[in-house]
Amino acid sequence: MQTIEINTAQNVPIVYELGGLRDRLLAYLIDMITLMGTLWLLTILFTLAIPTLGQTGSEVGLYSLIILLILIFFFYTPAMELFNNGQSLGKMAFKIKVVRLDGGELTSTDILTRWMFRMLDIYFCAGSVAAMLVSSTEKGQRLGDLMGNTTVIRLQPRMSMALSDVLKIQSIADYTPLYPDARNIHEDDMLVIKNVLERQQKFPNPAHGQAVSLAATRIAGLLKLDAVPKNKIVFLKTVLKDYVVMTR
Repeated sequence: MQTIEINTAQNVPIVYELGGLRDRLLAYLIDMITLMGTLWLLTILFTLAIPTLGQTGSEVGLYSLIILLILIFFFYTPAMELFNNGQSLGKMAFKIKVVRLDGGELTSTDILTRWMFRMLDIYFCAGSVAAMLVSSTEKGQRLGDLMGNTTVIRLQPRMSMALSDVLKIQSIADYTPLYPDARNIHEDDMLVIKNVLERQQKFPNPAHGQAVSLAATRIAGLLKLDAVPKNKIVFLKTVLKDYVVMTR
């Protein structure tokens, strides 16, 4: 199981699981099915709207349909990834997304770079080049990713436990949460807490100490506490445990 460490805009390192070849392939198939269905539907609608489509004298309508279908086919993926935070419909279904390796926001240049090389590593070789590179490169990058400095990550990693099996989960019957409102915190925030604690535990340096402090400040704000508890590590572990016990 491949992982990658990416720094956030606040310079907090977070470990993500890379989107595997299987998930990326299935996401691609869903996109193709969706795309083909959309093109077919548009063709039917054009035919109903212009009954003479394809006959002599209706070349303008036919050419307009062809151009529209070509544009949708080629620009569906970059448009979705650009305006939907790095996700097409297929990627949304499998909870994977395109990200920059430097942790920055995806730009139109990043997306278009990936898209330009799509012809080479997917269309012209039936995806064989993309499959080989995703499986063999350290960061799971196809040619478009290598040129665009991007990769694909999982938003919900399979290895969802760890951190001592999430602090030895207990039952709500024999555990009293210290922060009951922790159940209202978004799962993404709790994953960040878990990652930050694991990194600080593995590499107890000033950078990760600052990450713990930032995470504690954010969580204290979400819980509407008057002040951030002094022992930030214990605080975050308690919140994490409260969340797991109350939402499992």
